[in-house]
Amino acid sequence: MVFHIVLADDHPIVSSGVRALLEQSPGFRVVAEATSPDELLRVLDGTACQLLVTDFNMPGEQAADGLSLLQLIGRRWPELGIVVLTQLANPGVLNNIARLGNVRGVVSKSDAMKELPTAVTAATAGRSYLSATVRKQIDSVQGESPDSTTALSKREAEVMRLFALGHTVSEIARQLNRSVKTVSSQKVEAMRKLGVKSDLEFYAYAREHGLGA
Repeated sequence: MVFHIVLADDHPIVSSGVRALLEQSPGFRVVAEATSPDELLRVLDGTACQLLVTDFNMPGEQAADGLSLLQLIGRRWPELGIVVLTQLANPGVLNNIARLGNVRGVVSKSDAMKELPTAVTAATAGRSYLSATVRKQIDSVQGESPDSTTALSKREAEVMRLFALGHTVSEIARQLNRSVKTVSSQKVEAMRKLGVKSDLEFYAYAREHGLGA
């Protein structure tokens, strides 16, 4: 059986390399590619596939937040397996990604590329797979006190991830379909919970915890 794969990444060089790597196996065929969340949703609407290999953060008008995009895809295409390829380093966020029901694998871009075909093979067999770096990151916080980001509500976390990526409050409101006032309030409350008093302090916190990766 040949598994049809949709590939999504906003960096053409990465997409080209991943496609070449996957198609070395006669059992995998990349049938479509996308470079943004908006394009990915359109591609999935019109393409029959069994697996999605996608970057976590891609710029776009809708669902630009990685977790929101994965959750949206899970609702629309519940049978579609997903392997996430990311440079994210935040253990809490990586753990949240891995726990999503339709995510079969999470692979760090810092790992050897041979990890990706291994993850895809596991996913097509119905198994879960975490690459070495991702497993190490998640294991590093097991048994410890939760990261302060876990104190944020789901909506606050969505806002702060987008803010860490450089989006303005107005842009975040449009992408998440919320009012500017609501997003602003969620940002203020999240910063209070994180113990940061300014945007500059938050950006430093985001870099340290990999929120914008």
